[in-house]
Amino acid sequence: MKIALQTDIGLKRSNNQDFINKYTNKSDITLIVLADGMGGHRAGNIASEMAVTDLGRSWVNTEFTELSEIRDWMFEAIEAENQKIYELGQTDDYKGMGTTVEVVAFLGNVAIFAHVGDSRIGLIRDGQYTLLTSDHSLVNALVKAGQLTEEEAAVHPQKNIITQSVGQAAPLEIDVAVQVLEAEDYLLINSDGLTNLVSNQMIVDIISEETSLDVKTEALIEQANFEGGLDNITVALVAVESEDVE
Repeated sequence: MKIALQTDIGLKRSNNQDFINKYTNKSDITLIVLADGMGGHRAGNIASEMAVTDLGRSWVNTEFTELSEIRDWMFEAIEAENQKIYELGQTDDYKGMGTTVEVVAFLGNVAIFAHVGDSRIGLIRDGQYTLLTSDHSLVNALVKAGQLTEEEAAVHPQKNIITQSVGQAAPLEIDVAVQVLEAEDYLLINSDGLTNLVSNQMIVDIISEETSLDVKTEALIEQANFEGGLDNITVALVAVESEDVE
């Protein structure tokens, strides 16, 4: 399995409130954590960096090798981080701070992931992009209720309002799921700065090119900037090789 991570401030923002990193636990299980922070000029980037770093620090001390253990850890660790960021967000300096989070662990050819907010995890297989997460957003709730079409949601003025974020007062409703990976699959983990601007078909086209993983991630970010670069853009691209699925 090969992994490439990249983040970019974009063309319109004065600071980067996205944060991403990868970690390995004592059983050599890799974890990727991506967060897109919100809440004021300073608070957003503090929240995202805190979430990623705290989860990573917790992960490296574990010895988990079972999906059930990892799932339980995800629920507990993310909710603990929710409380920590919520409490800090009650202070004047960090009022209203919060962050999305995508947490992905790889156990052989299985990815287990936790999702809060409107960052995304997608699977690219056989030239098709499949979204594996469901945005915790106001417009997505309206789409699910049949009150908006996907096309209307894409241009809705309130499309950035999210209904779940790490740092909220109420306990989180964390989505956790498992995806079995096949040889030649790609897993794409990204902040909304990518998918708000770059179509699924364009993502597939870029990833399908005969280039290295690093070049693919750079090309995704370049495309988002070409389309306007309205937000910070963060990408983790995971390539599944044939020996991963033996």
